[in-house]
Amino acid sequence: MDLSKSSVEKNDQANLFIGDLHAELRGQKTYLITKRLIDIFGAIVGLIIFSPLLLIVALLIKLEDRKGTIIFKQTRVGENGQPFVIYKFRSMILAAEDQLDQLLDKNETTGAMFKMKNDPRVTQIGHFIRKTSIDELPQLVNVLKGEMSLVGPRPPLPREVAKYTAHQKQRLLVKPGCTGVWQVSGRSNLGFEEMVELDLRYIRTRTTFIDIKLIVKTLLLFLGSKNAF
Repeated sequence: MDLSKSSVEKNDQANLFIGDLHAELRGQKTYLITKRLIDIFGAIVGLIIFSPLLLIVALLIKLEDRKGTIIFKQTRVGENGQPFVIYKFRSMILAAEDQLDQLLDKNETTGAMFKMKNDPRVTQIGHFIRKTSIDELPQLVNVLKGEMSLVGPRPPLPREVAKYTAHQKQRLLVKPGCTGVWQVSGRSNLGFEEMVELDLRYIRTRTTFIDIKLIVKTLLLFLGSKNAF
């Protein structure tokens, strides 16, 4: 009974917060304009600087599997629950999604996410680009399109959102990001509930300074990530 009451109270608080946040966002025009300008500038600079790396990775993916695509496209849930197609370097074998049901019992994280350190679907080049987060670089195109921001909550899958409570859905109130507090705070070592709370804390306190700080921290960790899989 106590757990049920606690859950109801949490969802009631979430509904109140949603209304408050929408009102607050209407008063954040300067921040949101600045954030968008940083997104556009950062995405363009990132694509230019990393273009040699992008070409090399694309070639390696194609050499390992000539029949497969270089870019993996997947539907994710964005701001206000709107679906969009995310771009990543393909790090898994073809038809990897079809094999997911056979691996669900080996999930190594909590909640609605699926994470598996030694996922048999990951290719050889896939292990490297996942460990270094290079597979995420094509998301800079999503940033340019306005579907994502450089900084924000991780964009979830529709099947994950289907399991969300009202409290957890609060993380969908803002544009998802290529990086965020969760990504630089342990990532695969943190559970789903911890990720949600980190995201909600970011949404409540985000500023241009915090965004820039997270971008810099991400760049410093970019080639030395030990927690991504």
